[in-house]
Amino acid sequence: MRILRKSVLTGNVNTMDINVTDEQFTKYLGSNECIQNVLPELSVDEREFLISGITPDEWDNTFSFTTISLDAEEA
Repeated sequence: MRILRKSVLTGNVNTMDINVTDEQFTKYLGSNECIQNVLPELSVDEREFLISGITPDEWDNTFSFTTISLDAEEA
């Protein structure tokens, strides 16, 4: 199923193809349970997308860090 969600990070409307049925998606939307209990077969990235609209690329671009060496010998 192709799902559209608005990213809480960028405000962009993103789409992702997720292997869920209409019934499963409706159950998730109407549930107060944790998403991993309702849709345990989905990947972490898919669950995050359903919750926040954040794609893996947006996540990586927002939260990627550069490693800086503090070792004086490498300077």
